[in-house]
Amino acid sequence: MADTSALTGDFTAATEAAWRKLVDKTLGEAPFASLRKTTVEGLAIAPLYAPSLTPQAPARLVAAGRAWDAGALTAHPDAARANAEILADLNGGAASAIVRIDSTGKTGVAVGSEAGLARVLDGVILELAPVALDAGFLGPQAADWLSAAAKASPGALLRFHLDPLSAYARAGASPGPVEAHLVAAANTAVRLADTYPQAQLFLASGRVVHEAGGGEAQEVAFATAAAIAYAKALVRGGMPMAQAFARISLGLSADADHFLTIAKLRAARAVWARIATACGGDPTGRIEARSSRRMLTAKDAWTNMIRLTAAGFGAAVGGADTVVLGNFTDALGLPTAFARRQSRNTQLVLMEEAHVGRVADPAAGAGYVEALTDQIARAAWADVQAIEAAGGIVAALVSGRIAAGVAAANAARPEPKIIGVTAFPPAKDAPVEVEIAAAKAVDAPSPRLPGPDGACPPLRPMRISEAFE
Repeated sequence: MADTSALTGDFTAATEAAWRKLVDKTLGEAPFASLRKTTVEGLAIAPLYAPSLTPQAPARLVAAGRAWDAGALTAHPDAARANAEILADLNGGAASAIVRIDSTGKTGVAVGSEAGLARVLDGVILELAPVALDAGFLGPQAADWLSAAAKASPGALLRFHLDPLSAYARAGASPGPVEAHLVAAANTAVRLADTYPQAQLFLASGRVVHEAGGGEAQEVAFATAAAIAYAKALVRGGMPMAQAFARISLGLSADADHFLTIAKLRAARAVWARIATACGGDPTGRIEARSSRRMLTAKDAWTNMIRLTAAGFGAAVGGADTVVLGNFTDALGLPTAFARRQSRNTQLVLMEEAHVGRVADPAAGAGYVEALTDQIARAAWADVQAIEAAGGIVAALVSGRIAAGVAAANAARPEPKIIGVTAFPPAKDAPVEVEIAAAKAVDAPSPRLPGPDGACPPLRPMRISEAFE
């Protein structure tokens, strides 16, 4: 038998000086500073970090069952097809469903009434499978439709996800004053809160900033400032401050750069903890992470599976409570059953085979992640303070402050290396299948409220690869 004793002894400790010597040899005449990078917001990324002994983010509790809630979003314009997708997702391993509503059928399920949403949710047991809404300015009406489907069951796991600020920022306009939409959403939320004690009322999402090309700190700041606005609206509606914060979720994007995703989610937890604690709320926030659409490519769409897997990994390690992965064909059209299955299975493999969620905060102590977490948290906190000093998130949108920050981040973004597009493009196209569905509008109540329309510079969604395709 071979003698392996030499393999079990102590190894010589590696030093930074030894590492620098090897790096200098490899770089040749290139300066060491060439290894230093920055994010689009100017946050520094060094080539080497020492271990950190002071984790920056409060740990997320690991659930006794699944490590996180694997969600699936449905946006098929036909209500019957949307229902079939939801049931297939839940039977195929998803834990929750998100219904994107658009009465025109162009960007979501064509629903405009209580009966229409009931058709979409036919066969879904709301006490077992959480159902969330993505309804834009129709949020209050859609919340009432979802309430009707739940039949006042106190055990219903509803996520009304009211979020008029994201709809306003994306469109650059609101049907009536945006402040009136905040009041209407809050009044609806307060009215339904006692009936559904387990329901999440608002989704304070920063994804509109991410999808328009903004940076990580900007996204966290927007989500946090939106949460403050929603909490204030709930308090004005009669809800105690601590309870208001407990009924708001943060919405963030998960990108293919999993290190940035991990740090961003951890930074969001730290910022949330600081604000919620100051307001007498629970410092442990709830985060819903959805995969980035701006990272997806239309060319060589198969490579999107890699990006979605990296995004799911980053969201899970970063401590998201709910992870929603898109489909690898989303840059081209509606997903087929195969694309939806791939999305579900990616999460299931990460969760049940890779066991990514077994540790509450696996990145704790990693020098790079801790430093990046701290930088994003500090930059986001400064941005939140500036937004509040300027009058709040609505004023920051109207003045163009948010749009200007996003434009600056886009201008600072270096030319990307995108697998399948700008790097290693395929020699031969391998087409993918997408679902073809004609949009068919339905009658729906108008979201317009009395008063002049609101207006702000819009945060239009973009895809980074689009300019190269």
